[in-house]
This record gives sequence, structure tokens and C-alpha cells, in this order.
Amino acid sequence: MANQYGNNLKLSIYGGSHDACIGMRLSGFPRGFTPDREELLRFMARRAPNGGAFSTPRKEPDTPEFLTGFSDNTTNGEEIHAVIRNTNAHSKDYSFIYDTPRPGHADYAALCKYGPTVDLRGGGHFSGRLTAPLCIAGGLALQYLATKGVTVGAHIEAIHGVHDDRFDAVGIDAAQLNTLKAMPFPVLNAAAGEQMQQEISAARAARDSVGGVIECAVTGLEKGLGEHMFRGVEGRVAALLFSIPAVKGVEFGEGFGAAALFGSENNDPYRTDGNTVTTATNRCGGILGGMTNGMPLICRVAFKPTPSIAKEQQTVSLSRMENTTLSVPGRHDPTVVVRAVPVVEAALALAVLDLYLDQNS
Repeated sequence: MANQYGNNLKLSIYGGSHDACIGMRLSGFPRGFTPDREELLRFMARRAPNGGAFSTPRKEPDTPEFLTGFSDNTTNGEEIHAVIRNTNAHSKDYSFIYDTPRPGHADYAALCKYGPTVDLRGGGHFSGRLTAPLCIAGGLALQYLATKGVTVGAHIEAIHGVHDDRFDAVGIDAAQLNTLKAMPFPVLNAAAGEQMQQEISAARAARDSVGGVIECAVTGLEKGLGEHMFRGVEGRVAALLFSIPAVKGVEFGEGFGAAALFGSENNDPYRTDGNTVTTATNRCGGILGGMTNGMPLICRVAFKPTPSIAKEQQTVSLSRMENTTLSVPGRHDPTVVVRAVPVVEAALALAVLDLYLDQNS
């Protein structure tokens, strides 16, 4: 199974949800950088399953072990290879998958493509568990970008139709983004956050799940990153965001809303203070012609509801070729959105760092 991303950075992720370990290999990362290991662990902990009210009961420490790429805690220019040990897998919960594929999962498509030997325990290679090594690479990228004055942060914009306030697309700053990172349920409007949590709790009580939207911003970007057409910012960012399991939509700036506007409404007027050129609005999300224009990069990422639910669903028995039903056992998140916030940050940071490295390619 081929699994690599990047033009300058080369990221590959391997392993399965119930393998002994999962890992990532990252080449092209700048030499001579000394990351803060404690900060990386704090970032990883935001994604890790912790058994809380909005998480799977599966608990994993998700502590990365670096095998190569560092000398005296500093990147040495070699490939960075890191692993995470899987310590709390319940493989017996998934024996039924090979006969009765779960709706909303990759089970049936994977069986058709790879045959009956494909590993589907816990979702196997298709599991959201694979976002843990993505966060190792993204955590390093976040710290490196911070040394360049670039900050990446996100909040939960919506859960099951309950919406938070959106970022001020012109005025968002690094301080606000960093404040969100310290929040267990990162939202801009506390009242909206309470309603979202009620939606998640109600779905769990009904043996169901909910989806939502994460809004992410990048501040401090240089002007002119990216290229037109196939090397444009939107395409390179979206390619990595769409690699996150459960992502079904990505939009930049006004996104789909721009389709309902006049050109005079959608265009962002330029202005200057005599020294710098900015725009009065930021409906383009900081990107024009595939290039950054110096305004904050704003994007939103839509996540489907967690497909593993205890509620009875319709499927088929492949051995009997008969219609049947199933209720998915095991330990699952009532929503993936809360734990996906740092994953979106990680993916966006990697894409932005790859864009920065164009200048040295």
C-alpha cells in the first residue's frame, strides 16, 4: 500500500490499528532544529484517546519513540523515523468484519481490493489511529514554523449543526490560536461549546454518533508561497487534509458560500497604510491564484459522524450473500471531531512547511 505525501518533505505512514506499532518516516525536514520534546508530548496528548466523555474508552499513551533523524536531540538531516507502540488493542472485537462489513467503513472496499488477508482489525491501515504518527510529523512542523513567526491553530466550528463563531478572517492572531490549543474543547463561543457537548452526549446515549466541522487558521505567512495550477496552495493543503480518515469536505475562505455572492461582494478590496498592502476582507482565505497573499490562511474541514456505532444497521453476510443487520461492538468515539482538531493542525503545518521549503528546492 503506497502512502507518501510531499514535494520537499517526504512523509510516509505505516502500520495498522492493532499492529504491534504504527510509525512515520519523514525526510527533507530541516537540519539543525532542536524541538521541545515536552511540547511535542503535550500536542500528541490532545489527539490521544483518553477515555473521556468525548473519546473512545481505548487508552493509549501515544508516546513517540525516535529511531533515527536526531543527534543529541537535534535533527541531523537524515530521515526521521518514529514509532508508537500499540498497547491496548482488542482484536477479538473485529472478527465479524470479514463476513459482515460495517456500513461507513472501508471494510468492503478493502476486501474487494486486497482480498481476505487484508488486516481490518480496528480498521487496520484505514483507521483514524494512523493520525497519531501524522501528529508526530505535524508536531515537529508546528514547532519549526513557530521559529519563522508562523502559527497554526484551530477550533471546533460546528457539531451536528450547532455552530461556533467563526474566526475573524482579517484579525485572527497567534495569541488567540495558542489560547485555543490550551482548551480541552476548543471553541470561541462558550455557550455554543456547551450545546455541542450536549449533542455529543445525546448521540452517545442513543448509541449513535455525530460529525462536525473544524476551522483552522495560519498566521504570519509570507506572501507568494505556492504556484499556479498543480502546485497551488489549496491543492497541496487539501491533499493532506483529505488524507485524514473521516474528512469529507475542505473549503478555503468563503468556500462554498462564495457561489452565492456577486463578484463585487466576494472580491477582497486592497488597502495600504503607506507601507504594507493588505485586504479589507479575506473571503479568499489568504490564497489567490494558488499563492498566499499575506492574509491569514483560513480553511474549514468537514468530518463525517463516526461510522462505528452500537445502533443496529443494515449490512450483508458475504458468506451467505444475504441481507442482515449488525451492531458494531468495541470502543469508539461518539464524534471524531474533538480529537481531530490537533490532527488538522498537524496536516496544515506539514503542508505549509512543504510550501516554505519550495524556496530551497
